[in-house]
Amino acid sequence: MTPLLAAPRTGRRASLGRYTAALHPNKRADDRLAHLGEALRTILVEDRLKPHFQPIFDLRKGPVHAFEGLIRGPSDTLLHSPASLFKVAGMTHQLFDLEVACCRSLVRAYAASELPQKLFLNLSPASLAMAASASMVPMERLAELGLPPERIVIELTEALPIHDLGILIKAIQTFRRLGFAIALDDLGEGFSSLRLWSELRPEYVKVDMHFIQGVSRDPVKLQFLRSLCDIAAKTGARVIAEGIELEADLQVIRDLGLDFGQGYLLGRPGPQPHDGLPPALSTRSMTRLNDAGGIRDTSSTAARLMVEVTPVEPGTPNWRVEKRFQEEREVQSLPVVADGIPLGLINRHVFTDVMFRPFSREILGKRPVEALMDRNILVLDHRTSLHEVSRLIVESDPRHILNGYILTRDGHYAGMGSGHDLMREITHMQIQAARHANPLTGLPGNVPINELLEERVRQGLPFVACHCDLDHFKPYNDVHGYHRGDEVIQWTGELLASFCELDRDFVGHIGGDDFMLVFRSTDWERRCRAILGAFDAGRGRFFDAEVLAKGSYPGEDRLRRAVLHPIFSLSLGAVLCQPGMFHGHPDISAAAAVAKKEAKLVAGSSLFVERRGGNPVGTAVGL
Repeated sequence: MTPLLAAPRTGRRASLGRYTAALHPNKRADDRLAHLGEALRTILVEDRLKPHFQPIFDLRKGPVHAFEGLIRGPSDTLLHSPASLFKVAGMTHQLFDLEVACCRSLVRAYAASELPQKLFLNLSPASLAMAASASMVPMERLAELGLPPERIVIELTEALPIHDLGILIKAIQTFRRLGFAIALDDLGEGFSSLRLWSELRPEYVKVDMHFIQGVSRDPVKLQFLRSLCDIAAKTGARVIAEGIELEADLQVIRDLGLDFGQGYLLGRPGPQPHDGLPPALSTRSMTRLNDAGGIRDTSSTAARLMVEVTPVEPGTPNWRVEKRFQEEREVQSLPVVADGIPLGLINRHVFTDVMFRPFSREILGKRPVEALMDRNILVLDHRTSLHEVSRLIVESDPRHILNGYILTRDGHYAGMGSGHDLMREITHMQIQAARHANPLTGLPGNVPINELLEERVRQGLPFVACHCDLDHFKPYNDVHGYHRGDEVIQWTGELLASFCELDRDFVGHIGGDDFMLVFRSTDWERRCRAILGAFDAGRGRFFDAEVLAKGSYPGEDRLRRAVLHPIFSLSLGAVLCQPGMFHGHPDISAAAAVAKKEAKLVAGSSLFVERRGGNPVGTAVGL
């Protein structure tokens, strides 16, 4: 450690130093910078940089998509923080050397982890241009460390204005030819973000955290993100939200359809990259009620919005198609079908634009419509759920919203669906879901729970209804306060949802500390036992080690007498619902409540399975 990086001196020498510094402030600063610059050179020569990695999550599918490589200096120096490290590098003309060293250190450490995801590496435009213009391309040699260019994304930082965009564009082209992808960092924060986006056409854009944090309560930020999503859809870029720290902001970001997310809520930087799923993304039911909370109406399939539109054959002359559009003003697109197989679509506006050009009728009028049809079409089975249709349209070509989609039955053309009708229906379902969601957990409340049970009865298929209740929760709430009690309720809801199969099971919040699970998964009993095990293992976050060991904590009863309260546990009362056994949701709820009471008779977390319809005759299992 150099004297400059050691602890400050005290006493007369320090006082004399301050007096000298007052007489020659510039010299003192120059000496300090020189010492820091020398310390940085030593760090680079001795390869003492400390790699860190922060996960970037796929907000639609859940898993880690990539890791951003971050760097720290040695912890025993003043250059430990990235801000100090890069500031000194810039002031001592070592920025290029530092960034190359960072990349090498990060790639070496990441390759050793043997994880399959991409790695984002930060580079300044100046360093990127310098490497390319000098024909050095040091990044090309990173493959020698075990990571091919196709696994690396160059994250272009914009801390300083870019004076020669032409040089930067050439540098980007050089690296793209080698196989690297490009990301634009801190969109909305730098000097020329939107122009860079337009000129460089990056594969990824990272939205500055200023526009992410608080978006759930700021309509201006919300509109800004909507506009960015529109631009991204047109340019083919994938959007990454930086700085996610609140559940409410994550909810809005996912609802807007942003591709990826990064922030402390999802995962903090660490010396070792880990691709585990964070609690915030452990189940889509907690963040997207319409997808996973069971609110969706499983009878709401694409057939519900299907419109019968007479198709045209590929050999139909264009003048006949034009006549169809004139006669059927409400039709926006005509399907082109041969022998029952959809081949393409003719959009009214696109077709009209072509035919109204000079001499188009004379030249194209007798030609077959096949030459003008759009072959990039979305074809779906009529039984596809509306939520799945919505997801496919959002994730595919934006033209499908305008053109609509084709529905088939047994592989043959059945009808058309419009993007407008779909969005209107999905919006209506989302509004209904929000109206009946429990405000504490965001899970479906009593109305959707009852509706789902009625639907299961109508379907005439077997299922399992499971009433979940916390034991000894009220004393905990009284002793520790409602805020900690709310955390227990929210955690329980997340835990229950994490063990539900997305497309088959349901979790709802009855109220208070009561929940309802409705299983169609055949391994429902295994899931229930796993819930109990995970609950007992995870409740330690709400108690210290001594309380957990004793199994109780001090408190007062209603007469203010000192007592010991047991730590809370979980009781599950499951009812096997066979076709014809119950008439509706009141009967099922009553039977599940009885089963839950039987489970609560067993000490600790337990499961009671009622197998005979209404009588409390079954099996109780405690953990």
